[in-house]
Amino acid sequence: MGEDATSDKLAIALFSGTVDRLQAAATMAAGAAAMGMETHIFLMFWGVDAFRKDVIDTTRPVSAEYGDRGKEVAAAMEAKGVPPWHAVLRMAADVGDLHVHACAMTMDLLDIPMEHLDPMVEDVIGVATFVELSRDGNILFI
Repeated sequence: MGEDATSDKLAIALFSGTVDRLQAAATMAAGAAAMGMETHIFLMFWGVDAFRKDVIDTTRPVSAEYGDRGKEVAAAMEAKGVPPWHAVLRMAADVGDLHVHACAMTMDLLDIPMEHLDPMVEDVIGVATFVELSRDGNILFI
């Protein structure tokens, strides 16, 4: 389980809300969806926060591990016209089998109602449901 290189399913547990990790998750999901793979993204903590309607179009921070180069990375993404992570996900959903789920525990903990999330978030599920959806697939934690 999870190591089958021929699996036709990708599951991403998206914990981070930084732009570099959101972009990485969107790129991986888009690639998998474009290849015809069933793709699930499970939003947890800052991942859920990034999908709130009132912040999804705002500039997100770059991971602290970039240190002083964070602003340089953000500027390079803008200069090279990299589509925003949420636009990449919308395109992926249009061409492939992409599903975005919010973590029930995080929604409860942060007191975020479903109607405050972007419509690309399909539903709120628990970790057991995500694990079941991920069965026989490759799982990434971002």
